[in-house]
Amino acid sequence: MNPTHCVACERGSDLTPLLTLEYRGSSFRICAQHLPLLIHDPAQLIGRLAGAETMQPADHKD
Repeated sequence: MNPTHCVACERGSDLTPLLTLEYRGSSFRICAQHLPLLIHDPAQLIGRLAGAETMQPADHKD
């Protein structure tokens, strides 16, 4: 995986805005379109983001 591209879709900053995040001592990037995936369904990032299998989705109390 390229660390300068979105962890979910592999698009770079030349195609979409990217946010840089720190997790487990490493930096990774995620685009605005896939940020909700990280928040609401991190299991979809298994195999793309180390440790995603231990992440819990946000618990909303709407």
